[in-house]
Amino acid sequence: MKAEHINPFLKAVSNTFSTMLGAEARRGELSLGNPRKRTYPVSGIIGLSGKAVGTVVINLSEEVACKSASRMLMDDITELNDDVIDAVGEMANMIAGQAKVELEQYELSVSLPNVVTGVGHEVRFPSSSPPVTVTFDTDFGPMLLEVGFEPAKVEAGV
Repeated sequence: MKAEHINPFLKAVSNTFSTMLGAEARRGELSLGNPRKRTYPVSGIIGLSGKAVGTVVINLSEEVACKSASRMLMDDITELNDDVIDAVGEMANMIAGQAKVELEQYELSVSLPNVVTGVGHEVRFPSSSPPVTVTFDTDFGPMLLEVGFEPAKVEAGV
């Protein structure tokens, strides 16, 4: 995946944490991710389609998910519940939506957010777009951003 494709997502994570949560998200290492295995038990997932295909995943510990939801909802949430699930989905949606603006040449549509929980859960990425994983150290703890993004193949005219 090219830097021009991942950079809008990196900026969107930092911006979402800053504006919506009043917190910092500091970028760490970037690596090729495992297209199936998740590190943490909570994942907010968004599909991308248009002149590119892909998947965006924010992968969080329960603690980071609860602290993020607490800040968003101005409440003290200490365990995974429906409000936390909704907040994680909304965070994924905001990140994908902000990146979409910078990737306007791909005329992307963003799916509704899906949130999956459970230790060892899997997320399937399109085979044409294996994920790049970026670690973030947030004010609430570590999280991962996983992005698989592949511009659609343009067929030559006849």
